Amino acid sequence: MSGHGVNRPVVAGVLAAGRGVRSLWLLALLLVVWEIAARMAGSLFIPPVSQIFGAFVDTWLSASPSSLFLSSQFRADVLPSLVRLGLGYGAATVLGVGLGILIGVWRPAGAFFNPLIRLGMSVPVTALLPIAIVLFGITSGMNVFLIALGCLWPILINTYDGVRGIDRTVVIAARSLRLTRRRYFLRVLLPGASPAIFAGMRISIGIALVLMVISELYAATAGLGFYIVSQQRLFQFPQLWSAIVLLALLGILFNAIFALVERVLLRWHRNVRPDGAESH
Repeated sequence: MSGHGVNRPVVAGVLAAGRGVRSLWLLALLLVVWEIAARMAGSLFIPPVSQIFGAFVDTWLSASPSSLFLSSQFRADVLPSLVRLGLGYGAATVLGVGLGILIGVWRPAGAFFNPLIRLGMSVPVTALLPIAIVLFGITSGMNVFLIALGCLWPILINTYDGVRGIDRTVVIAARSLRLTRRRYFLRVLLPGASPAIFAGMRISIGIALVLMVISELYAATAGLGFYIVSQQRLFQFPQLWSAIVLLALLGILFNAIFALVERVLLRWHRNVRPDGAESH
């Protein structure tokens, strides 16, 4: 048994490495096909991968090592976008988790606000862009507002469902032990709802990136979205594609960091499968 226990992580690591190698080969093949097809087509709008890579390095990573190779263009456009993303996502997380726990614990509030929340979810946030521009003007506050509003609903709904889905037997056991409200919140409610909370937060990462770019496309004076529009108007398509590649890399990086944090904080939940979740 001990031999199997030692070999199991090794086998899992080898299998994961094999999947990673296969994915890299597929990516390399796609890039080669892109390079050949782009050179044969000679399109201005879809340049070869080599040109995009060159523009990526020149645009974003052309500074000295003392600046971590991050160029002035990176600091001028990427950093403002990341600040807006962080503020909007952070505000959505605080509000979504807080309100989700409140309406999940307090049943009358849940019954009253649930239709309003479902209605808010059904409205595309991008449709509110003209109203946000009127209210906030072309400022970073407008971008933060749209990002926060778009990320709020998945986090709120998942938190609400997580609180309402805590195993009924666990709730009864906590009541029989006469736990204080603080201990019940920290030992029962928050751990029980945290998998659903993290699921909503992870979904919202992609939504935050999309709304960050969309809001900057139409109403910003700096940022990745603003840079993409400006390069499109100047017909600088290698630079435009380099910004798209940077966005993809940022999305991969954020998801990898979040997956690592989730794995560390929710490691207790990996082998737990709730059987008696309360249905509503």
